[in-house]
Amino acid sequence: MKVSKAQAAENREGIVEAAARLYREKGLDGVGVAEITRDAGLTHGGLYRHFESKDALAREACLRAFEWTITPLDGWETREAEGAPETRLRALVHGYLSVNHRDHPGEGCPAAALAADAARAGPEMSKVFAQGVERNIQRFMSVLPGNDGAKRARTIATLSSMVGALVLARATAAGDPALSEEILATLREQLAP
Repeated sequence: MKVSKAQAAENREGIVEAAARLYREKGLDGVGVAEITRDAGLTHGGLYRHFESKDALAREACLRAFEWTITPLDGWETREAEGAPETRLRALVHGYLSVNHRDHPGEGCPAAALAADAARAGPEMSKVFAQGVERNIQRFMSVLPGNDGAKRARTIATLSSMVGALVLARATAAGDPALSEEILATLREQLAP
C-alpha cells in the first residue's frame, strides 16, 4: 500500500521523536532500529525509506534532542524575560538540577545524556553534538546577567557544571540516592542560591 507524502512525513517525524527520546534514555548503542520504529508505531523495515543509515537517524535525532526545553527557559529567546536575571538563573539552575530532570533523561538535556556516546561516535556525530551544545550556550547566555566579554565564559562554566552534576547524580541515583541528591543540592546552592 502506497503511503501519502503527508503520512510519510508524519512517519519520519515519529521515528525522529522516538529516537531522540530513546537515545537519551538508553544511549546511542543501547537502542536498536526495531525498538525505535516500534515506539513510533512502525515496522523496522520502514526506517530505511526515511534514513540512509542508523547513523544518519542518530545524527538527526541528536539534533532534535537539543530542541528540549526546560520550563524556566521556554520562550526566553523570543520574548523579554520577566524578573531579575538572578531570579531567571535560579529558576533555570533549580529546574535543570532537579530530581525530576535526573529521573527522566528521555525528556531532558541531551548533553547530560549523550556526551560520552557522542564523543565515541565519530566526527559526524561530534559535529552535530557541537551544534547542539553551541545552541545551548546561546540559550543559556540569555539567562545569565551582564553583557561583558566574560559572559560566554561564565555561561560555559555554568552549563558545564550543571551537565556534570546531572551526569554524576544520574550515575549515583540507584546506588546511593542520598549522594545523588546531595550532588544536585550542592550545585544548586553553588550556582544559584
